Amino acid sequence: MKATTSDQLNIPVIHQALAFKELLPDQHMVDQGYTSAQILVDSQRAYDIDLFGPVPVNQHWQAKAGQGYALSDFQVNWKNRKVRCPQGKSSKAWKKGKDAYGHLVIRVEFRHRHCSACPVRAQCTKSESGPRNLTFQIQENYEALQKARARQQTKEFEELYAIRAGVEGTISQGVRTFEIRQYRYIGMAKTRLQHVVAAVAMNVVRAVSWLEEVPLAQTRQSRFAKLAPVS
Repeated sequence: MKATTSDQLNIPVIHQALAFKELLPDQHMVDQGYTSAQILVDSQRAYDIDLFGPVPVNQHWQAKAGQGYALSDFQVNWKNRKVRCPQGKSSKAWKKGKDAYGHLVIRVEFRHRHCSACPVRAQCTKSESGPRNLTFQIQENYEALQKARARQQTKEFEELYAIRAGVEGTISQGVRTFEIRQYRYIGMAKTRLQHVVAAVAMNVVRAVSWLEEVPLAQTRQSRFAKLAPVS
């Protein structure tokens, strides 16, 4: 896979290759660059894989402020195609559409008379006169994303995801010791061969270190971080 390929686009390719070798995991640890609502759903549906990693948080100002009414504060009734706001008012319009990336989304609009008279309007919208509008993903994707966002706030997620430190350590060792981010050859075939050689060399170095009982290195700190007082 080319370095310019998006991380998210690599996930289906990786899963397909693992399926061919009958090596599919129950849980696949990834960083945030590999996650999206659609990929979470596709991984579960196609390969029964729990794609485990942090997902993007809601970036709208209501969610970031922690004081306004974010999307998660609204109750979505998928069966009746209605959304109820935190003040108990129901939406008037429910339309299917596509976002800028071509993904299916739901667009919801509330009644002007309800929003204009709302006592907490400032916590919901910055529009001077218009009603609150919502845009969110289709049900399967929406629920998968909300579930993942809730999970990553738990202590269990933090403890289990700590295993990713080994992956990051491997990448760091590859970059610092084996210079895997810069190659002396041109062309995918030659670059792939050097990848394989670097991986073999890394395994040999680690095997020797293990046999000689060399202790694992501690997490590196920048010089600036070392100046901070220890509480």
